[in-house]
Amino acid sequence: MKYIHWFLRIVVAGILLQTLYFKFTGHPESVYIFEQSGLGAQGRVIIGVVELIAAILILIPRYTAFGAMMGAGLMVGALGLHLTKLGVVVKDDGGLLFTLALVVFVGSLILAYLNRKVLYLFFVDKGATT
Repeated sequence: MKYIHWFLRIVVAGILLQTLYFKFTGHPESVYIFEQSGLGAQGRVIIGVVELIAAILILIPRYTAFGAMMGAGLMVGALGLHLTKLGVVVKDDGGLLFTLALVVFVGSLILAYLNRKVLYLFFVDKGATT
């Protein structure tokens, strides 16, 4: 189980970190996506920073659950934009970005579930110690 946990963390964080290059360098496809979504350049950078924080948290065992929740939340937005404004295929990418968002979403949910005790202790049982 430990290896599955690490594998998921590396895959989810790796995808989040890999896409940052495109957001932070103003890659034309990234610019197009954020312009179409109405978030613009500032939104692209802000989302990139939040994704960076989520990826770092996912890689730190103590904070994986929180990073996973952030990742899942971010991907709800990404998937929602794909399904409403962008379409599954963006600029002839064959649906790659949609698929990556789906992988991060599902992986983040699994990581949050695997770390549900941490979330329970944080949100519900405030008096408990770890």
